[in-house]
Amino acid sequence: DAKYAHLNQLERASHNLQLFKADLLDYDSLCSAISGCTGVFHVASPVPTTTAEVIEPAVKGTLNVLKACVEAKVKRVVVVSSRGAVAFNPRWPVGQIKDEACWSDKEHCAATKNWYCLSKTEAESEAFEFAKSSGLDVVTVCPSLILGPLLQPTINASSLALVTLLKGILFNPNSVRISCRCAEGYDTLEEKIRMIIEFKVRMIVDVRDVAEALLLVYEKAEAEGRYICMAHLTNPRDLVDKLRSIFPQYDYPKRFIEGGEEDILSSEKLQRLGWSYRPLEETLVDSIESYKKAGILD
Repeated sequence: DAKYAHLNQLERASHNLQLFKADLLDYDSLCSAISGCTGVFHVASPVPTTTAEVIEPAVKGTLNVLKACVEAKVKRVVVVSSRGAVAFNPRWPVGQIKDEACWSDKEHCAATKNWYCLSKTEAESEAFEFAKSSGLDVVTVCPSLILGPLLQPTINASSLALVTLLKGILFNPNSVRISCRCAEGYDTLEEKIRMIIEFKVRMIVDVRDVAEALLLVYEKAEAEGRYICMAHLTNPRDLVDKLRSIFPQYDYPKRFIEGGEEDILSSEKLQRLGWSYRPLEETLVDSIESYKKAGILD
């Protein structure tokens, strides 16, 4: 399938990579894929437009994966959650750094129609409940906005947040309509990026550092519970200034939507486990070079 052709370009893929057809809502297909595994990384979660579309695959899909892992006698499962399952809690003390003890408030997410964050919160909390009742070893990682070089030739919703800055696009995040040049043509992304692109304060982490975090919590026997994975705190104005100093040729925004201060998350627990992250400039340069190579910035 051409959609997954880029995976075959990974180092030693011809020897180490096997692809299985699976569907998060098809339990039998997951069992076939997971059978024989000692460890599983559950990274799939959609970012579509409606409540039903986003919550069912996130929650039921996660539980299907975990049930298949129990059946296969998997030793540890690493579930990729999100900052969205941590940060949206209006009852958290103002000014207090949010750590792994903070969970997004489900009622608040529903009331504000933040369906993506609700789905991630539901899925992560259900994963821990399942782990408690089944005895399965489950660890979760909660990344912030993920940037970095793309493996695939098409844009994804997180990277689109950076592309919009390069193209000088500002918009109301509650009503998004952007067409972006992709390898497969033009793809319009609307509500699916509503909660990812925020023009207040950005919490950024490199995709390669997220991958290292996943390996770390899988391999370290002492790893347990949740781990926030966030590297850099910035805002659009400072981010654009940094980008302009490296890539002056792009049409950056001339104005910015100012917002109130956003709460800060802490990755201290993950760092105590041995995690570190690369400089923001390296992430930005490698991201943009990969977009250019894929033709996304044409």
